Amino acid sequence: MKIIYTLEELSKTAEEIIENATHKTLLFDAEMGVGKTTLIKEICKQLGVVDTISSPTYSLVNEYQGKEDTIYHFDFYRIKQEEEAYDIGFEEYLDSNAWLFIEWPEKIANLLPNDSVKVKIELQDDGKRVLLLG
Repeated sequence: MKIIYTLEELSKTAEEIIENATHKTLLFDAEMGVGKTTLIKEICKQLGVVDTISSPTYSLVNEYQGKEDTIYHFDFYRIKQEEEAYDIGFEEYLDSNAWLFIEWPEKIANLLPNDSVKVKIELQDDGKRVLLLG
């Protein structure tokens, strides 16, 4: 699925992602500064999170409670080896049936479930984003 959106359309885009995701593990692939965390914040809001949502760059994972589900937001940008994901108990998160939003998934590629949903975002020259969901 392809979605072209502006920041003003972020709410609608987040809603479409939730409705069309075939699995609760979402892998966010985009360059630094394209808006992964901004989009994840909006998806969390759509799922009923009322807490302040921030990037887990230093903590590696943040936990939020939505209306119906727990949400774990991972940022693996700073890890050097996949084994560091084991140190935070990543495999237990995979078994939790919670929403898992993973930034920089390529850092833990061998640990990801095969049915994960890829969310690739590219910034266009006109400021719009092209999102591929699948």
